[in-house]
Amino acid sequence: MQAIVLAGGLGTRLKSVVQDLPKPMAPINGKPFLAFVLEYLKKQGITEVVLSVSYKYELIQEFFKDEFQGIKIRYNIEKELLGTGGAIKDALKFIQSQVYVLNGDTIFDIDLKKLVLNDSKICIALKQMQNFDRYGTVNVDDQGIVISFEEKVSKKQGLINGGIYLLKKDIFDEFDLEKKFSFEDFLQVNHKILKIQTQNFDDYFIDIGIPQDYEKFCNLKSQY
Repeated sequence: MQAIVLAGGLGTRLKSVVQDLPKPMAPINGKPFLAFVLEYLKKQGITEVVLSVSYKYELIQEFFKDEFQGIKIRYNIEKELLGTGGAIKDALKFIQSQVYVLNGDTIFDIDLKKLVLNDSKICIALKQMQNFDRYGTVNVDDQGIVISFEEKVSKKQGLINGGIYLLKKDIFDEFDLEKKFSFEDFLQVNHKILKIQTQNFDDYFIDIGIPQDYEKFCNLKSQY
């Protein structure tokens, strides 16, 4: 099984606590956050990972090289920032048929095998959240098909995009796309055509994109 991990982020909001490093390389008690993501993927049975990298990618290559705990590592280097959609589209050249896609700054501890593709080319893992304003909301029908994406607003509860996808290699083939684009915008604009499937999970979720959650994960891992 293959996975693409988006690891090209600049980590602008983390600059106050993590300087001069790609965001996925943020240290957690001496170990980069990305190592925890790859350990999760190994546990899920992933055998090959394509790391989509850009900012200071040499630091990532130097640490992980071409293999990590038995997982084969490939690098798709963005010479220019392509956005999340452009990065995924470019990395698909390494993919055989279907692939899991994850963010390199997020852990969502789900069972990947529960994501399935029936009549769609994409399935999104959703997380039930309470009292949040950092994330947009995903609305689905009673079959779990996406009917709309809402912008970030304060919500008492709702489903958010957990940042893990199962998608087919040809998901972009029928669309005329720029080289650089946002995957989230692509999904929002084309959700009716794509008939996006979803699966709800209530597993552990952490996004280290802001200093508070980065510190929270550091404190959690220091307990082990």
